[in-house]
Amino acid sequence: MRREAPPSSGPTRADGVFRQAIETGRTRLLITGAVMALAFVAVSGRLVDVAAIADPHEPRQLTAVRAQEVETERAAIVDRNGVLLATSLGTVSLSANPHKLLDPVEAAQKIATVLPELDPERLASRLSKETGFVWIHRNLTPRQQERVNRLGIPGVEFHKRESRVYPQGRLLSHVLGYTDVDNKGISGLEKSFDERLRARDEPLRLSIDVRMQHVLHEELQGAIDQFSAIGGAGVVLDVKTGEVAALVSLPDFDPNHPTADPQETRFNRATLGVYELGSTFKIFNTAMALDAGTVSMAGGYDASKPLRVANYTINDFHAENRWLSVPEIFIHSSNIGSAKMALEVGPAGQKAFMQRMGFLDRLDLEVGETGTPQYPDIWRPINTMTISFGHGLSVTPLHLASGVASMLNGGTRVSPTLLKRDAAPVGARVVSPDVSTAVRKLMRLNTIDPEGSGGNANVPGYVVGGKTGTAEKIGASGTYARKALISSFVAAFPMTDPRYVVYAVLDEPKGTKETLNYATGGWVAAPMVGRVIERIAPIAGITPVDPQDPSVRLALAIQPPMQEQKHLASFETRMASAIQTD
Repeated sequence: MRREAPPSSGPTRADGVFRQAIETGRTRLLITGAVMALAFVAVSGRLVDVAAIADPHEPRQLTAVRAQEVETERAAIVDRNGVLLATSLGTVSLSANPHKLLDPVEAAQKIATVLPELDPERLASRLSKETGFVWIHRNLTPRQQERVNRLGIPGVEFHKRESRVYPQGRLLSHVLGYTDVDNKGISGLEKSFDERLRARDEPLRLSIDVRMQHVLHEELQGAIDQFSAIGGAGVVLDVKTGEVAALVSLPDFDPNHPTADPQETRFNRATLGVYELGSTFKIFNTAMALDAGTVSMAGGYDASKPLRVANYTINDFHAENRWLSVPEIFIHSSNIGSAKMALEVGPAGQKAFMQRMGFLDRLDLEVGETGTPQYPDIWRPINTMTISFGHGLSVTPLHLASGVASMLNGGTRVSPTLLKRDAAPVGARVVSPDVSTAVRKLMRLNTIDPEGSGGNANVPGYVVGGKTGTAEKIGASGTYARKALISSFVAAFPMTDPRYVVYAVLDEPKGTKETLNYATGGWVAAPMVGRVIERIAPIAGITPVDPQDPSVRLALAIQPPMQEQKHLASFETRMASAIQTD
């Protein structure tokens, strides 16, 4: 009898394997999903932390370090907006102990292969001395340190130290100064605030706006190059607070490598150099007379012929040879009229006024490089006359800029500062508010009148006012050198409510074909000041205005003089023409 085979178990086993594979896959999917869910939760949590919880000022890079966590032996210096001007970086320097060197000559030769700027013979001589310590090289790069270390020279040692770094290079060299190899302040703010920078971690915040500093530096250097001057200085000063927004002295130096430039480049012409600054002083002379009440804006003086005193003769550069009103004396820059104006105030009154202005004392500034004004020991009438038009009294460019600010801010003395101020200090009154208004009008008139000297600085929309200054330098023999000029221009804007004074001075500029070979302030300095104003006004957020706006014209209008009627018509005609052509 035939026996049947038992049923096969193959399909049952296959079904079990299949079910097991499904369960395994399901488990893996669950684990993968859980991991992804956890990752999603972590990312979402971080997004919520960044967007809604974390400090918005916290650095977003993992490598970023909070400023207060960086410990340096010298605090940073920043501009008024927080731009870094000076900081300290950790570096490594190389030294040797000659007593531990096996062969000084061989050691010197090996080191010179890594540091080719070193002379092997001179270095070998130094390493052969009977001393326990010799500096070899400061501020090694990481690569140089690694290569020297690989030389394996016994007796060679590395020292960690800090070096001062100036990211802006030459831009603020005379303001910041520099430090020596031991990180000690040598000049500028680095020297004045040496203890403060060593003792405190928070940055020293300056009044300087690095953007305005760049503009002033670039334009001043361009003018020096164009007119082949031997140097120059420039200042941008806040009229109300006295904060120095920009201060430049050229030529300058690189504070990162101060000894690489000639010694004379470290001379600060803006705060240390004292100069006779020419007809810019007529601003103060006119204000002095108006404030003393010896003349009014409607008054004037006879300037029909030169003024002779003892062996001196005072002439006008472009003589009008007639009676001139006070506004005309200003816009024609009449030396004769200015001298007569000063004589009515008198030597004692003039000296007292200059003392109130701070022109007889050094500036109380945060840097030590400040010049001492030079003035007569005995203040005679002849000194009074020459000082009226800027000869016989020497001050720094920053003296003059702060003096002009004092004339324009309502009549209170401005004390310049290189540090950011939270509020304007209350200065002593030097002239009345009415006189301050009169000076604004005169400076504006000098810029828009066709016969004024400041037309080259006029910038449409910013209501600029200014005054030229040209003075001959005193030579080695003690006499004036006619072709060696100090040419300058001082301006302010907007004259309806002055915000900034801009002053530039060029040392011994040379005339060009474009200037008809003139090198006076109106030709060489005024155009540069105009370009500076045009570029910094938007930075300062000053909105342009229409000079024909009735409120602008009314605020700066000058009534024509009521004396000498035969000159009245021409004066009114020029005034009308000036307003229409502005």
